[in-house]
Amino acid sequence: MPEIVALLRDDILGQGREGDSLAPYFQAFDQIGAESNNALLVGVDETRAAGMQVVATYQLICMSGLSMQAARRAEIENVRVHSDLRGQGVGALMFADAERRARDAGCIMLQLTTNKAREDAQRFYARLGFSADHIGYKKLLG
Repeated sequence: MPEIVALLRDDILGQGREGDSLAPYFQAFDQIGAESNNALLVGVDETRAAGMQVVATYQLICMSGLSMQAARRAEIENVRVHSDLRGQGVGALMFADAERRARDAGCIMLQLTTNKAREDAQRFYARLGFSADHIGYKKLLG
């Protein structure tokens, strides 16, 4: 868990919003594991120092819906690649894995949101074939 949280912090937005206590992250991890359509995936590089190191992570949530002829869709969230490995194909491998998992779960669409400040991420998503044809809104609930 410390390595996953470090990845979440290693980003222009995560630096200021991730906490120091690991307790809520472990609780969330347990909740994700209890939800059948929700998965937290990590990429590990066993050649790095200390034997194994988490170098990438993403969360995949598959959900059913009524629109688009009752299409099932997948949401990819919390996508992070270790800063040392960005631009080396790790993210593309993660997204290929996410697409395969989403298709296997019967999803016809993979969707995501990204913060407007993440311009590099936006270019990356466009290269992978994602279109920025929707507007996303978020509201923090107290």
